[in-house]
Amino acid sequence: MKLCRYGKPGYEKPGVIDGEGRLRDLSKVIDNIGPNEISPRQLKTLSRLKPETMPLVNSVPRYGVPYVGIGKFVAIGLNYSDHAKEAGMPIPSEPIVFMKATTCISGPSDDVIQPRNSTKLDWEVELGVVIGTTAKYVSEAEALSHVAGYCIVNDVSERSFQMATTQWDKGKGFDTAGPIGPWLVTADEIGDPQNLDMALDVNGQRMQTGNTSTMVFSVAKIISHVSHYMTLLPGDIIATGTPPGVGLGIKPTPVFLKPGDVMTLSIQNLGVQKQRVVASQG
Repeated sequence: MKLCRYGKPGYEKPGVIDGEGRLRDLSKVIDNIGPNEISPRQLKTLSRLKPETMPLVNSVPRYGVPYVGIGKFVAIGLNYSDHAKEAGMPIPSEPIVFMKATTCISGPSDDVIQPRNSTKLDWEVELGVVIGTTAKYVSEAEALSHVAGYCIVNDVSERSFQMATTQWDKGKGFDTAGPIGPWLVTADEIGDPQNLDMALDVNGQRMQTGNTSTMVFSVAKIISHVSHYMTLLPGDIIATGTPPGVGLGIKPTPVFLKPGDVMTLSIQNLGVQKQRVVASQG
């Protein structure tokens, strides 16, 4: 299933994408999409629905974050060897774990607001992993059984903020630095998360091309590792790292985002994101 939420911010309705890529309304079946709805039991119930029998949404609405109830926004750094190389960093010996503030979360087509004093705003297309059942001290072999589904994440980064100290969080957690969506695609539709093509364009120019097969640490390894240091709860999301092609890595002169630039992100079977960069009004 491809689950989503659509409508004006704060007034989103639950939806599902049918076999022809059309949006169908789910509000007569469920009130919202959250940790309860993405539990194995509820996903099994929803899977029995026939999307084509749900009301068709004829307009082209705004897509919001595909589900609510994100308690933790965990991220993994330098998880593609080519990206580590372009950043001038060694390939990690274990996953580099940091947190993105939940207040940074925004919809997949919402504007990205360049924060005050920003000079090095950058892009990162990433596979997002949505936890469906509590994971604590799980093995790598059982890790994927805790996944409800997958989605696209743009790990928007302000490099001058990020590199100011040894802690990355302030360069990763500003408002609108975490677009998620447009869909939460259930794990059964994806199968192997280690063979998904990824791409990101800026103003129509391809900047990032990659495949999740080149991750240093697999999705299963990441979930297992993180679960040994913090309990992962239903609704938590993990951004699993970005392939090469970020603005910081462009040689000889890095390229950074400016107001008016448009980012377009895609991951195989997970849809497309598109955000425009706007200047801070505050």
